Amino acid sequence: MIVRSLRDRIRHRFNVSVAETDYQDVWTRAELAVAVVSGERAFAATVLDKVDRLVCSDGRALVSATHREMY
Repeated sequence: MIVRSLRDRIRHRFNVSVAETDYQDVWTRAELAVAVVSGERAFAATVLDKVDRLVCSDGRALVSATHREMY
């Protein structure tokens, strides 16, 4: 429920694509992938920074790592 709630909040607040991409069989761990499409790299980076802050400030989840790829 926590993962679904976070996923839905991220999707609706930032208008990005969000998917649970790993650990679906483990109830104590999850991996979320967020995709942003933008013509400006700086805008995409800003959106991803805001997503990171939202998840970290939620309090129900502990972020152990983040990874970012920009194309």
